Amino acid sequence: MKSNNIGVGDQGSTGAGQAAANCGRRPDADPASCGRRPDADSLRRDLLLYAVTDRHWLHGETLYSQVEKALGGGATFVQLREKDLDYDDFLAEAKDLQRLCRSHKVPFVINDNVDIALAMDADGVHVGQSDMEAGDVRAKLGPGKILGVSTETVEEAILAEKRGADYLGVGTVFPTGSKDDAIPVSHETLTAICDAVSIPVIAIGGITLSNTGELAGSGICGIAVISAIFGQPDIEAATAELLEATREMVEK
Repeated sequence: MKSNNIGVGDQGSTGAGQAAANCGRRPDADPASCGRRPDADSLRRDLLLYAVTDRHWLHGETLYSQVEKALGGGATFVQLREKDLDYDDFLAEAKDLQRLCRSHKVPFVINDNVDIALAMDADGVHVGQSDMEAGDVRAKLGPGKILGVSTETVEEAILAEKRGADYLGVGTVFPTGSKDDAIPVSHETLTAICDAVSIPVIAIGGITLSNTGELAGSGICGIAVISAIFGQPDIEAATAELLEATREMVEK
């Protein structure tokens, strides 16, 4: 059985190791490794609490301030997800957020847009099944960047790993308003995917503080969320609570 469970210590060690994408959270991390593709063990630690941005939840705030609060609460990975911004605005925003994430030594990836990721030297890209094929993304990114791929089946997961994915986002695992037509992936399928691949797996879709514990025992190394962080009135506090719940879940 290829389990993706990891031992997670205190928050200070929940980040990249010596070969991490952004120098890592560990004080002994090598600064020369900044910007490099992390090894699998480092990436597993980074993926514990993965925050995905969404303008739907801004409510008068800036994306920068919201991400800053999430990082303050302990988010260990950040994905910028933009569907409607023009190229110049997207690029400027991505550069600002990457600087913020690097100041916290947290990996930063772009959803779908490989050109933006390359233009601003993001740590990587996350793509779905309907986006650019994973092998083509890897060829365009080169070997030194993080590639995440969304999957729903064992077959998709195995293929994504073969084509160069560094981690998988599996879901949706619970009903979610962000994808109304999505059919939830069962706990059994999630576990089967973790067993079938050697790369880290995170769960995505509909995850909240109250249902995180239901994912225990599946083999995932973390969760990806939107509203469970950015839809909360106190983003920093919500992130900290979710981090602790996720840590407890992956240790079971």
